[in-house]
Amino acid sequence: MTDRNLAKTLTRRDFLLRGTSGIGSIALASLLKPDLLAEAATTGGPFAPKPPHFAPRAKQIIYLSMTGGPSTIDLFDYKPELKRLNGTAIPESFLEGRRFAFLRGVPNLLGPQYEFNQHGRCGAWVCDQLPHTAEIVNEIAFIKSMQTNEINHVPAELLLNTGSNRQGRPSMGSWVTYGLGSECSDLPAFVVLASGKAGRCGSSCWGSGFLPSMYQGVQFRAQGDPVLFLSNPPGMGEELRRASLDTLRTLNQGALATFGDPEINTRIESFEMAYKMQTSVPELMDISKEPESVHQLYGTERGRVSFSNNCLLARRLIERGVRFVHVTHGGWDHHGGGDQNLVTNLPERCKQVDQGGAALVKDLKERGLLDTTLVIWGGEFGRTPMIQGEYTPENLGRDHLISAFTIWLAGGGIKKGFELGKTDDIGMNVVEDPVHVHDLQATILHCLGLDHTKLTFRFQGRDYRLTDVFGKVVEKVLA
Repeated sequence: MTDRNLAKTLTRRDFLLRGTSGIGSIALASLLKPDLLAEAATTGGPFAPKPPHFAPRAKQIIYLSMTGGPSTIDLFDYKPELKRLNGTAIPESFLEGRRFAFLRGVPNLLGPQYEFNQHGRCGAWVCDQLPHTAEIVNEIAFIKSMQTNEINHVPAELLLNTGSNRQGRPSMGSWVTYGLGSECSDLPAFVVLASGKAGRCGSSCWGSGFLPSMYQGVQFRAQGDPVLFLSNPPGMGEELRRASLDTLRTLNQGALATFGDPEINTRIESFEMAYKMQTSVPELMDISKEPESVHQLYGTERGRVSFSNNCLLARRLIERGVRFVHVTHGGWDHHGGGDQNLVTNLPERCKQVDQGGAALVKDLKERGLLDTTLVIWGGEFGRTPMIQGEYTPENLGRDHLISAFTIWLAGGGIKKGFELGKTDDIGMNVVEDPVHVHDLQATILHCLGLDHTKLTFRFQGRDYRLTDVFGKVVEKVLA
């Protein structure tokens, strides 16, 4: 066939695939993921530690996610005036232009349901349902002026975790591991531990979105195999397993060189990580060898699924160099009635998370890890100062509130014994130092040495980032 005839019959796809110099695979790889070849050239692969944009204060993250929207005016944001006004109708001026998930009409105010006291040198107000958290207030910073845009659970959880109210965007853990890699070679860079009632966002809150799927969170189970299909099937020994993986790797590397698809690289990395995890994960998940003093500190029970057990596992993951640990505990959706009764159920949730969360901060500090580990505690939104439904002991609850709620931070780069922001006398609106969830995301990345405006990924023709086109670092909370 002449060159002219070849030019007539050779399609663009043929040209890319047949290029003997490799130009086809290089071009396609650069289109799909510009830095793929650079990653492949590194000896450590895509999870090799990468330099931050500037000197970090924290190296690792533990995110204690309280899904369902904790009533932080019953936990941290003490409002004596709301207590005094309990049972009276809220002034209608507070309702103008506002939207709620379920509230209608002019509801009555509902005062805080638990006693508050000041604690620590900083004098932080904490309710009596969180006695262990009260012991660590000198180590943490409360942001009492958090705000979000989304009034319902799934969009609000997505916004907090991925920067968008729609599915398909990468989560914080994915962005962090994409930007910084990992210092651990035999465990995933991004691990998820779950307890309590399942959150409605599910795996979308720790998914990789349009980033290569190697950056998604890997959920560890507390019962059975920690990771599904991690064990060898019957009849396959270690030597056969290794030989099979070597053959698969050769085949996949050939496909990667031909097509340049980053998901092939993900497949290669996944098989290798699974092989390493067969040894590392069982040892990690076995907390029985921890000293009895540690179990007493956390309130852990061997063989149980609990938030406390997951907090201890989070510390063990951090010790091994895992970059981002997402610990989720659901069941905070207290609208009133049944298992959503604020008075009967909120104390149960507090008991489930109080000791483990406080122990985690104490333990990290004792081991010299708190200075380089950022711990975040909080939910996707707050709860209204008004009662939802009838004022009866069986029906006490609060609706979702997007205009004001509290989270706390501790560890690398964060001020100790500090409080930022202020709400009005009933906890309805922020009146000082508002902090949007995009600002929180920008601040978390800043603590890790990442500029949130520069940590980007090109997808469908434009650059995306965790904070979308918003967000500013909350300088006042930084140490």
